[in-house]
Formats: sequence, C-alpha cells, structure tokens
Amino acid sequence: MRVGVVFPQTEIGSERDGLRHYAEGVDELGFAHLLAYDHVVGADPAVHQGWDGPYDVHTTFHEPFVLFGYLAALVGLELVTGIIILPQRQTALVAKQAAEVDLLTEGHFRLGVGIGWNAVEYEALGKRFSDRGARLEEQVTLLRRLWTETTVTFEGEHERVTGAGLAPMPRQRPIPIWLGGSSEPAYRRMGRRADGWFPQMQPGPKLDAALAIIAESARAAGRDPAAIGMEGRVSWRGDVGDLVDRIDQWEKAGATHVSVNTMGAGLETVDDHLRALAELAARRPPG
Repeated sequence: MRVGVVFPQTEIGSERDGLRHYAEGVDELGFAHLLAYDHVVGADPAVHQGWDGPYDVHTTFHEPFVLFGYLAALVGLELVTGIIILPQRQTALVAKQAAEVDLLTEGHFRLGVGIGWNAVEYEALGKRFSDRGARLEEQVTLLRRLWTETTVTFEGEHERVTGAGLAPMPRQRPIPIWLGGSSEPAYRRMGRRADGWFPQMQPGPKLDAALAIIAESARAAGRDPAAIGMEGRVSWRGDVGDLVDRIDQWEKAGATHVSVNTMGAGLETVDDHLRALAELAARRPPG
C-alpha cells in the first residue's frame, strides 16, 4: 500500500515559496504521492442565505493542473487530483491539461474525477448541475479515447468531437481515472468505469457494502473487481499511534493507497504540517 498526503489546500496560503517548501518536504520524507482537492469558486454566504457547504468564498483552493505543472519541476511525487469536478469543465480541455501534467510528471499522475455538490460553482462555469452524473460517464469515455487515439470522432448525448486529437499525447495511454462519490449510482459507475476509487468512509460495514456494489457492477461489465484500486484517507489529530492504526486498518481492508490529511488539526504553518508528517514517517515509513 502506497502512503501519500493530502495537499493542505485550505491552510497552506498563497505564497509560492510555501508551496515549494511543502512539496519538497513531503518528497524528502518519502511519501509516495500528493493528492489535491479542487474547487474553482466558492459561494458567498451573504448572497446564498442558509449556505451550509464545507467551503465558501473565503476558502483557498489552488488550481490543481496549474499547481501540478509547477510541482512537477520540483519533486518526483505521483500527483493526484482527488477530485476534479469533471462535469463542470470542458472535456477536451481537461484531456489536454491532464495529458500535459502526465508528460511533466513522466507518467506519475492519476486523474481523480467526480460530480461535485456545489450548484453555485456549476452556474459560474456555465454547466448544468442536474444531469452531471450521466455527463461524467460519457466524459470518461471521451477522455480515454483522446488519450489513446491520434484522431477522434465522437458523438454522444452530451459530447461531440469531429476528427480532432491531442498533441502531444500523454505518456500513460490512457491516464488512470479514479472516481469519487458516495452513493449507490456512484459505486455502480466505479465498478463499470473506474481504475480506482476514493471511499468517503472508514473501514467497516459501510465500506464493505460499497465494495460489494462496486464488485457486482464490475463483474456485470466483464471487469475484475480486484483490478480496481482503492485510496483511503486518514486525518491527523495529534496522536501518531492512532494514525498508524488507522492506516493499518486501510491496508487490511485492501486499500492500494492511503492519503494523510493534516488540515483541520490546528496546524498554523507549512512547517507545522511537515512536522506532523515527519512524526508519522518516523513511526511508519511511507515507502
């Protein structure tokens, strides 16, 4: 099982030197990958009365593709979007951006995608919110074709490309697509289409139930459920022994990857985040 980190989007600040210091520190500690969350815009609670989302207009989010282009020149970490909200974006543009990151990382890239939850963001980007699940599935098909075929002609219900293609192509053909989500339709989509998935729960009965749905859907699509990766997530709360136990639980549950999230633990500086990760690495080497 490969152990990586969740990039502390909401707490790292906006200074370039801080971004570099964090990524280089994570790399030096031996972690396998860096996973970044995504939001393009946040909602203003003063305008959207009753807003109860986990993020708002004041929450910082670095744009993952641009960020990864910068980090690829600095570190050898695998870079992971966890997740890009795919249906609010143009599919061909995402294919192009992902291909560029894949080239810059020399094939150390996973594209995690999902449908998101923020209708305000969809409106701002000019995309429909109501049918985002159906559109994502079609987008996944088109992405894989754009990454593996020189010229693509595709006409679906939502997407259309006529005799067009990417150049340069990515190193990975296709780039692995991992899916996020926490509903039965999402789990069935993962079984049909995903190279891997990001559970939104911890090991236990809910995870077991989700895995059963994914496996059933995979077999119905003629796929081997064992070939679908799984990336768990654990959060640092100051007790490294407890954190190691929870990482081990993910390994016993069959996870291929796990990411350590240091946000929300009262860590005030980049060095605070790195010290927490160093404490973990000393107790349980991530390599």
